[in-house]
Amino acid sequence: MDNVIAQAHEAQSPAKRLNLFERYLTLWVALCMIAGVLLGRAAPDMVRELQGLEFGEGSHVNFPIAVLIWLMITPMMMKVDFTSLRNAGRRPRGLLVTLFVNWVVKPFSMALLAWLFFRVVFSAWISPAEADQYIAGLIILAAAPCTAMVFVWSYLTDGDPGYTLVQVTVNDLIMLVLFAPIVGFLVAGASALTVPFAVLLYSVVAFIVVPLLLGVVLRHWFIAQHGRTWFETSLMSRFVPATILALLATLVLIFAFQAHNITGKTWHVALLAVPILIQVYFNASLAYGWMKWWKVPHSVAAPGALIGASNFFELAVATAIALFGPDSGAALATVVGVLVEVPVMLSVCAVCNRTRGWFPEGSQV
Repeated sequence: MDNVIAQAHEAQSPAKRLNLFERYLTLWVALCMIAGVLLGRAAPDMVRELQGLEFGEGSHVNFPIAVLIWLMITPMMMKVDFTSLRNAGRRPRGLLVTLFVNWVVKPFSMALLAWLFFRVVFSAWISPAEADQYIAGLIILAAAPCTAMVFVWSYLTDGDPGYTLVQVTVNDLIMLVLFAPIVGFLVAGASALTVPFAVLLYSVVAFIVVPLLLGVVLRHWFIAQHGRTWFETSLMSRFVPATILALLATLVLIFAFQAHNITGKTWHVALLAVPILIQVYFNASLAYGWMKWWKVPHSVAAPGALIGASNFFELAVATAIALFGPDSGAALATVVGVLVEVPVMLSVCAVCNRTRGWFPEGSQV
């Protein structure tokens, strides 16, 4: 009888799907990559002028890309609800696992994998200077926990939306303090590059603090004026087209700036994908298995595994550009993270959904 009821409920429940953009994000990224390279090869003078538009001489903070990054990140930060921190003590095991994987395991394991592959395994195909850039970019990518897309992954796995919000909010606050020191320490330790801490700090202020403050202010103002229901169901959906266009335009510019490198280094994109894939599956498995061992409900375990696996690639791209320039290997490494993000995370979602029975009864939302 229970099986019949469950089947009937499943039949009545609408299938959970990504929207058109989210479902084919890898395709859009690939198309932007092609468009950017073509633009860079067809109009090099115009691309050089765009590349030279910086906030200050030698700052590496490209003005057009910075504006586009703000258009992407600010709507994401508007989703952060600091009142959810009152629930941080509810089911603390899931939050502890998420934080440990994100801030202790993830950046350090990526530093090790990046060093191993680009100093040893792939050393015959790339130069030491290229290896330094790729190692730095992968570390920056791993040090930025996912903020926006994790809500999509949580939805697809029947995650507890309130608890997912707590996990994301706490991660954002920790990112304000730990992102810069971890990136600086690991990049200096795993490569021959020296990270100017002042530039890294400016990146944190520009691409975390400013969007977060704007998001908090706008969130409170809109809710005060029109109510939470209007804010969550009506207003936030209106930002989606602008966010998507900003992301795609950013990718076109990045690949246009790197056109002369990419045309001769297509093979390097595949090489960069290898440590990213290994690290994603390793961290997802670690978080998911740990939560199963601790008997954490599936509605908390699945989003926790997904947060540990995915990355805040918008911040990573912006930071790599600010530190090393838009035509750097580090920037390319962070963009490869975007290229592999969706198919990999969908596979993790599929595993989480198929293993729901491994967790205690009553774990579903």
